[in-house]
Amino acid sequence: MLNIAEGTSRFSNKDKKNFFVISRGSAFECVAILEYLLETKEISQEFFLEAEKKLEEISKMLFGLIKKMN
Repeated sequence: MLNIAEGTSRFSNKDKKNFFVISRGSAFECVAILEYLLETKEISQEFFLEAEKKLEEISKMLFGLIKKMN
């Protein structure tokens, strides 16, 4: 969220795109954290699947923004 906010404040499309790429990477990092939490039984399978679905949608939206910057 913070990378997206910072990216939108940039003037050049190249700078904005860079922050959107970083944001998309952060979404994938969140999935890795959720996988760990699921394996260690800190979260339920139901919670994992719901969060993973939301992160996938966020990733798709960011990918769309990144493509627009080309």
